[in-house]
Amino acid sequence: MDRVVEHPAWAALKAAVETIRPWQSADGSIDLEAEGAPPGPAVRAEFDLVIAAVEQLSPLLPHDAAYHRALVADLRKWADTGFGVPDFLDSLLAFQPAAERADGLQHLVVFPMYTQNGNPDRNLEAVVLRVVWPEWLAELERTRYDNPLFLGITFEDFTAGYDTNSAVLFPETIAVREAPERFSWGGIFCDREAARFRRVTESAVATLGLQLPDDIADMIGDQDRCQQAFVLWDMVHDRTHSHGDLPFDPFMIKQRQPFWMYGLEELRCDLTAFKEAVKLEADGYAQGRDVQFAVLFDRMFRFPVTGERVRNYDGLGGQLLFAYLHKHEVVRWTDNTLHIDWDRAPQITNQLCGEIEKLYRDGIDRPKLVHWFAAYELVSTYLAPHPGSVWAKGPDALDLTQPPRKLVDDVLADEFPLSMFYEALAKKLRGVIASTKGITPARTEQVAA
Repeated sequence: MDRVVEHPAWAALKAAVETIRPWQSADGSIDLEAEGAPPGPAVRAEFDLVIAAVEQLSPLLPHDAAYHRALVADLRKWADTGFGVPDFLDSLLAFQPAAERADGLQHLVVFPMYTQNGNPDRNLEAVVLRVVWPEWLAELERTRYDNPLFLGITFEDFTAGYDTNSAVLFPETIAVREAPERFSWGGIFCDREAARFRRVTESAVATLGLQLPDDIADMIGDQDRCQQAFVLWDMVHDRTHSHGDLPFDPFMIKQRQPFWMYGLEELRCDLTAFKEAVKLEADGYAQGRDVQFAVLFDRMFRFPVTGERVRNYDGLGGQLLFAYLHKHEVVRWTDNTLHIDWDRAPQITNQLCGEIEKLYRDGIDRPKLVHWFAAYELVSTYLAPHPGSVWAKGPDALDLTQPPRKLVDDVLADEFPLSMFYEALAKKLRGVIASTKGITPARTEQVAA
C-alpha cells in the first residue's frame, strides 16, 4: 500500500486544513460576519480543496471508504449550512478502525475536534496514522487482555492540533450533535509516548546519576523497543479502567471527585500494567521487562514535573509512586545520586498496587465521602499535604452538611505540592520537557542529523 503522506493530495489537504483552522471559533464554527472574517466563497474554496483531497486519497485506503464518503457528506453539509457549529456524528459512526486491526494499516482521519493535552478548541484536524498490531500483541489481547476497542497507533503526519503534547485520538473529542450511545474505539500514539519517554528519561538519568542495567540502557536507546513497551502498557492500562473491584462506574463518568481520586485511578491502571508485566516477563515476553521500567521511569521522572500544578492528578500519581518506593528504601537519593534497588522494585511496586486495590475493595462498602477520606489518608501517608489544606485537618474542618461534590471546592489546586527533590528536578528538566511538544521519532531523527 502506498504511503498516504507521499501523495500530492495529502500536502494539499494539509494546507487547506491549516488555512481553515485560524478562521474557526472555539466551538468549531466560522463566523463570516466577524471583523476580519474571510469572504464566504474563499472559505468554501478551501473546503472544496479538503473534499477533493479526501476523494483523491480515499482509493489508497479501501477499508476507510465508508468513513470517507460520510466525511465528505459532513464537510459539504457543514459548508452548505453556513459553517456553523460542526456536526460530524455521521462520519464518526462510520469510522470503525478497531474493526480491522492490522499491523501497519494506514488511516486518513479528518474531523473538527479538540486534542487532549493539546488544542482545547474544536478545530479541523487531519491526521495520517498507522495501526500498531503485531502478532504477539494480538495474541495477548485474544488470550489475556481482551480490549476490543483499543488501538495502538503511530503518526505519519498531522496538522497543528497534534503539534502539541497530545498523544491520543479519542472519539469523544470530535464535534457531534450528540454523543453516541457508546464509543467503539480509542487510539494512543505509542510512537510519541516512546520518543517523549526516551528523551526525558535520558536527561533524568544523566541528571540524577542513576546507573541503569545494561539491557535497560539499550531499551532507552531503541525507539522500536520502547514503542512495543508502550503499546502493551497502554492496552493493559486501558482495559483496567473497567476491571477490578470498582466502587464507581468506569472512567468516573459524570462524577465530581477530588483530583487525588483520579490520580489513584490512573496510578492503579499503570501499576496493574506493571504487575502484569512482571508476569509476562516470567512467561518469556521480553516486552514485559521493558514495560516495568517504562512505568517506573515515566511515572517517576516525567509525570510529576509535567504540566501545571493545578489538580495535576497524573503528577500526583508519580509523586506517590516515588515517595512509596523511597519510604520502603527501594529508591534512595544519597550524595546527589539516585539509587534504585532493582531486585526489590517489582515487589514493592506491586505492594503499592495492592494497597490501592484494597482501598477500592473496601470502598464498595463505604459512603462516598468516607471513601474520599480513606483515599486522602493513603496519599497523605506518603505525600505531605499543603500546610493550608482544609482536607488535611480532617472531617471536623469541613462543612459536612454540604453534599460531597460541594466539598470538592475546598480542595486546593495543589493539595500535595512537589517535594524539594521534585522542585529541583523540575528546574533541571524544564527545557527537555518543553522540547517534547509535538515530538515524533522522525522529528527526533531530523534533530539528531
